[in-house]
Amino acid sequence: MASSKPVPCGPCREEKVNTKADIWCNNCDEGLCSTCLGHHKRIKSSRNHKTIDIRTYTSYKPTAGIIKTECGAHSQQFNLYCPSHLMPCCDECISTSHSKCNGIKSLASVVEKTKIEKFRESVEKDINSITYFLNKLVNSKSENIKRGKKQFETIKQSLSKIRNEINKQLDCLEKKLCKEADTVWRQEKSKLTSLITEIEDKTKQFMEMQDDLKTFTKHTSKLQCFLRLHQFEQQVSQCQRYIDNLEDSKRASEVDIKIKQNGELEKILKELQLINSLGEVMVVNTEISMKRQTSVSREAQIEQSNIENMTMNIETTIPINIRNQISCITDMICLMDGRFIVVEQMGKINLLKSDGKFEKQLPKSGKAWSVTQISQDNFALTYMNSIKIFNMKNETVTKVIKLKQNCFDLSFSNNSLALGLGMDEIRIIDLEGNTLKSIQVESKSSLCHLVYCNDRVFYSDCIYSDCRGNAVYCVEESGKQIWQYTQDLSAPQGLCVDTYGNIIVADFGSGSVKVISKDGKDSKELVREEDLGYRLGCICFNKHEESYGFICDANGKSITRFNLSYD
Repeated sequence: MASSKPVPCGPCREEKVNTKADIWCNNCDEGLCSTCLGHHKRIKSSRNHKTIDIRTYTSYKPTAGIIKTECGAHSQQFNLYCPSHLMPCCDECISTSHSKCNGIKSLASVVEKTKIEKFRESVEKDINSITYFLNKLVNSKSENIKRGKKQFETIKQSLSKIRNEINKQLDCLEKKLCKEADTVWRQEKSKLTSLITEIEDKTKQFMEMQDDLKTFTKHTSKLQCFLRLHQFEQQVSQCQRYIDNLEDSKRASEVDIKIKQNGELEKILKELQLINSLGEVMVVNTEISMKRQTSVSREAQIEQSNIENMTMNIETTIPINIRNQISCITDMICLMDGRFIVVEQMGKINLLKSDGKFEKQLPKSGKAWSVTQISQDNFALTYMNSIKIFNMKNETVTKVIKLKQNCFDLSFSNNSLALGLGMDEIRIIDLEGNTLKSIQVESKSSLCHLVYCNDRVFYSDCIYSDCRGNAVYCVEESGKQIWQYTQDLSAPQGLCVDTYGNIIVADFGSGSVKVISKDGKDSKELVREEDLGYRLGCICFNKHEESYGFICDANGKSITRFNLSYD
């Protein structure tokens, strides 16, 4: 709707003259009369500013007017961009809040490289993805309510059946347990209903953002488009963190209401006076995956540097302060909370802090070989012919999956596990052990090194005792080989994937850490073992927070922390 109030000329108003504007300058964010426009066009700094007719501007003013090009905290022009926080910054912002951030770029260069339409489509895609997910979560919670109601009815029927088999003295116990079940159910139903309402509010907000996305880019400058889209991107990022927090707080867990029946009832019906409870109403929480990989969580929406601009910076090397002598490290992973796990060849499982210092040794049962994290509190370990799910909080094995073949390496993605079985099969299973897919491969050695990521599996054909392999492979879940990389590789052992899908390889034979581009076409040497002071062993990378990882000595004596930069 067009504004009925005339827009004044900004420069004239500074001179205390009230002149009606004929043109609107998007860069200056003010109106110009025809006289001031002439001066505006002659000045070098403003001659290339984007201007539009004032009537066009007034019909679009509600959206365009909220986009600011200067920092609200420091009243300085935005001239830099922090990809770590997905936000434009002024010079003061960098010195006060982003001094430790990597990859600070010129805002002008970022805006210049950004394809606005592609950026808009990406943000819209993320909004659609999260909206779909939230709707799916609401439906899941609604079904949970229906299921819970049926379970509650089943509990009542079970109690009624027991009551008919025993004498009247059980009436009191039945009422007591029904009351307990009703109280628990009402509490859980209230929590589920509250969460649904909260999610629906979030969904409504995203739908409003989606509508706004379709209209606001028509009459604004590229910078304003970028900043507006950035505002949306921040909100999407905030919602992503909201979803992550749902999982951490257990609010999104599936809720089942079950009864733990007292098994002694049938045995002591004649001794009812001694029984003070028919059972216990329990809420069983089943974790569900809440990780949504959107472009917001993966990277800032700018043209990313290729591997030629990638560097590995060595931060520190420290001896491993573990109480027992280590002969070899077979695997290690960075955990979501910043700590990492080191698995020794003889099965010891060591938990280390993010600075590489030893924290404690976790309980073991058998000789573990490989490890992967499956949730905040749980990780999986291979024990040759079995997989054990381990809970870190309770320090107990919660599930054992038996296998008929020797399993060496494993990796978790898409709520599934990819296993390296023998020398010729990569099997993808769910967390119950059911086979989802079987990929037949040709390898020169046991499948001891693999990574499962973005519906693809990367693996090498090298083992510790016999370094015959000299290639890294990429296959789809369907079994189709995407690429094979052999150039300048000699016994590739440790594998991990960086934030952008590039494959980092600890190449034992050549004594160097290399990166292979995600399309398998190029590689680059990042660091040599001469820089580390030891022979290369395993390597792992933390993609959850910062771009850092660890390299270990092949003999298990030292750990080196590194970070990656892409300037």
